[in-house]
Amino acid sequence: MVRALRQNRQAGTISDGMYAFAMLLPYGLLFSMFIAIPIAVAIFLSFTYFNLVQTPNFAGLSNYISLLTQDLTFFQHVLPNTIQFAVIVGPGGYVLAFTLAWMLAQIQAVPRTIYALCFFTPSLAGGVFVSVIWTTVFSGNHQGLVNAALLRWNLVEQPLQFLLDPNFIMPIMILVSLWSAMGIGFLAMLAGILNVNEELYEAAYIDGMQNRFQEIIYITIPSLKPQMLFGAVMAIVGAFNNGAIGVALTGANPTPQYAGQLITNHIDDFGMQRFEMGYAAAVSVTLLCMVWVFSKLAYKFFGSREDE
Repeated sequence: MVRALRQNRQAGTISDGMYAFAMLLPYGLLFSMFIAIPIAVAIFLSFTYFNLVQTPNFAGLSNYISLLTQDLTFFQHVLPNTIQFAVIVGPGGYVLAFTLAWMLAQIQAVPRTIYALCFFTPSLAGGVFVSVIWTTVFSGNHQGLVNAALLRWNLVEQPLQFLLDPNFIMPIMILVSLWSAMGIGFLAMLAGILNVNEELYEAAYIDGMQNRFQEIIYITIPSLKPQMLFGAVMAIVGAFNNGAIGVALTGANPTPQYAGQLITNHIDDFGMQRFEMGYAAAVSVTLLCMVWVFSKLAYKFFGSREDE
């Protein structure tokens, strides 16, 4: 009897293990195919010289040494632009997403759904939509909406070349990025706010809570830590990988005088135009490390100890 029970228990354990393996297998295959293997290939190529024609030749750390000591464009333009863009768009888009999600949670379901869809749609539009809409808004002729308004109000005498002037390119990129920052993180925070237990708010007001700001600080945000963490990571990744906006707006890579050149544009420049894939891979690995560092900071703020 004891032996039979033990055999049944072992058979149940094996079947449970096989069931779990079968459930995780699709995710494991997709993760390996689209994330793990490409990262491994990029790391390997970053130590080689590869021009897409010849076989990759091992070059050691030469690509990283060149990046740190010889690439003046990277340190004078690309890195400062990327940091400025990420510091403004990442936290700015994150705060804006939370603010809009909280405001939408205060209204009725039907208008909330309509507004949420309106805010979420730009994040799905992509570079084509950006190039059509925003190049029309900032076009450098009389048909541009901004130039037409400035000329009508006699604020300028000639149309301004917004998308060619280095003084305007980065602010316009930041504006467009914030406009399209309401992505999946925004929806996650909205769903989290809508599912906060109402009894927590009632108990807090009984205990002396006095206004909505205290409600957000002491109830809403602590109840949304998983959604806040997810939104923070998505904002960080989006801010560091949003270089397509500058190219879509200006129509050139590199952007005029490197005014809107981000790390992703630098990677495309070396990889797809100069065909220096080994060096482009080294820059992409550097970008991966930067995203990882900032993601760890997000985990420090919103993650639990088990998440780190």
